[in-house]
Amino acid sequence: MDGRQVAASPEPGSLPRARQGAEPQRLLTTLLGDYWFWRQEHIPSAALVRLLKEFGITAASARAALRRLTSRGLLTSSRSGRTTAYGLPPRANDVIVAHMRRLLTFGAATPRWDGEWTVVTFSVPEDQRDSRRALRDGLRLLHFGMVFDAVWVSPHDKTDDVVALARRLGVRGVVVFRARKVADDDLDPVPARAFDVTALRERYLRFIDTHRPVAERLARSGPCPGEALRLRTAIMTDWRVFPTLDPDLPAELLPAGWPREEARRLCVQIYDSLGEPAEQRFREILAGFDPELAGLAAHHTFTQVSGLESPVTRRHTSFDETTDRDRLDLLAGGDLAGPWRKDGGAR
Repeated sequence: MDGRQVAASPEPGSLPRARQGAEPQRLLTTLLGDYWFWRQEHIPSAALVRLLKEFGITAASARAALRRLTSRGLLTSSRSGRTTAYGLPPRANDVIVAHMRRLLTFGAATPRWDGEWTVVTFSVPEDQRDSRRALRDGLRLLHFGMVFDAVWVSPHDKTDDVVALARRLGVRGVVVFRARKVADDDLDPVPARAFDVTALRERYLRFIDTHRPVAERLARSGPCPGEALRLRTAIMTDWRVFPTLDPDLPAELLPAGWPREEARRLCVQIYDSLGEPAEQRFREILAGFDPELAGLAAHHTFTQVSGLESPVTRRHTSFDETTDRDRLDLLAGGDLAGPWRKDGGAR
């Protein structure tokens, strides 16, 4: 795992390597999620550029990130005179609430298993290659693992999700059913073939090794607001990939000493403890451009997020679809590749 982009077709079970370092787009979306949560007001572009400067991002890179996020539909822009500002697109709030709840509750408990798999098999003609690719991408987003090219599995009951996916794509050659493995254990085990838990474990251990010294230092002395903002954003930027990387396997399918609980405990400790000083620095930067907007900034914590409710009935929106495509773009580039990617992104 040296940070280089993964080859097109690695060995089965490999976890494509992630590019090192947080990109400006991920930093910016983390910052907005952490301190501009559920706000519809737009922030001047100059303020967002200044926020990213806290992390060593140049103005040119920051503005490129803003343009890219806008082109993906993840931000929307407005103008007032010569000032350009950016905010969340209409009807994105309910989507973001659901995303944040997932992000901050992920890993709080390890699911139990009823012993059954959701198994998906399909046969899509060669002349419908785009449909086959879209089906595979959808199964990846549902955290299925590939046993064989056209046989995918999940230890969770996701039959309704798969049926909805197939119907949405207009793919008919799909069979989904619930089943138990009945062959002897000396055959190739399903979890080892479909999910690369070894690589995922290494990812969690790297997360722990990176952030444990920070927690130990914070236990001795508190940081200034600027450092609090950087440290809090860094750990959330690293943590936010795990709900995509980790298929959330039941306890029965995980090896002993699974490190996710320790990684989450470390994240909660740092993220929650730095909320107030980090928010202070966010407000200070924003106040340099718009003092009234600065007063609207607020932070949230892991312990608060479970009580969040959306004012709008949850549905699959165009914002969801754009976000899903964005995640798949990152998967194809090796940045957020998951342990269920047995084909390594090959089409």
